Amino acid sequence: MIKDFETGALKAFDFKDLLEKIPELRLLECEIETTSFDNPIDSSNMNPDLWVDLCNIIESNYDRCDGFVILHGSDTMSYTASALSFMLENLSKPVIFTGSQLPIGDLRTDAKENLITAIQIAALRKRNRPYITEVGLYFEYKLYRGNRSSKISAEHFEAFKSPNYPPLATSGVYLTIEDEKLLPYKRKKLIVHRDLKTDIMVVHLYPGISQKMLTSILNNHEFSGVILLTFGSGNSTTSPWFIELLKKNIQKGVPVVNITQCTWGSVQMGNYETSTGLKNLGVISGKDLTIEAAITKMMYLNSQNLSPKVFKTIFETSLRGEMS
Repeated sequence: MIKDFETGALKAFDFKDLLEKIPELRLLECEIETTSFDNPIDSSNMNPDLWVDLCNIIESNYDRCDGFVILHGSDTMSYTASALSFMLENLSKPVIFTGSQLPIGDLRTDAKENLITAIQIAALRKRNRPYITEVGLYFEYKLYRGNRSSKISAEHFEAFKSPNYPPLATSGVYLTIEDEKLLPYKRKKLIVHRDLKTDIMVVHLYPGISQKMLTSILNNHEFSGVILLTFGSGNSTTSPWFIELLKKNIQKGVPVVNITQCTWGSVQMGNYETSTGLKNLGVISGKDLTIEAAITKMMYLNSQNLSPKVFKTIFETSLRGEMS
């Protein structure tokens, strides 16, 4: 966004003015082309159809471009970055998301540094091929794996964190890349997965959660998957009604995934008695997935027509570096 200084209102940034607004980009040793949605949106209106549009843009330009930078509103950026990491199988070029907390025309904007460095990262090469070969998110001097990131602040420039995985790169006086943290280069052909099942129920557990409400929702509606946000290392109430409710859904073939409400840490079912019942039911461990990665990974796998056993095995396996 950019501010109209006559009215004070924010309006969509015209990408044609990119080099005019940020002349420093001319110093980068790369050729920059721009494209935009016909009708730019607020990121709160992002949806899976637009994720497909982004993938189509990448696929149609994949062979002639060395990398891609996606400017995206910060509110749902981690969801989109996570989704594209699963939708773009065998990615061998960088897809770097970035944005800003303040509009690009503001005096104290963080947009310029974020954009300049994101493009610089996307243009990096090593051994005559792209240095970064995954979906990343660059914000406030850090490059994170996209599907490991979460927005943690609505007002600080350091708006994102990668709670359970270190940054892939840090921008200071020098740009430092953590080679051992990167996904390996892939020689296979890019595969774009466009089908996503979005009918997922996220249940945030809390003390005193209503039996009547939860039973009504899970028994009277069809879901392609359920995600439980549990306590600590994957613990939940052991109330018989809750265990029976999960059992019925799992027996119907609905995958139930367990991720922790905690920002840092991992699900370890069986460590406590309060999670042993979930493990015995066949609840799937989301390990240290972010909520954004858990939702988008389930959307992706639910479209693959997998048997419950295979779904569980694959979900508990790291596909794009999203879990430890």
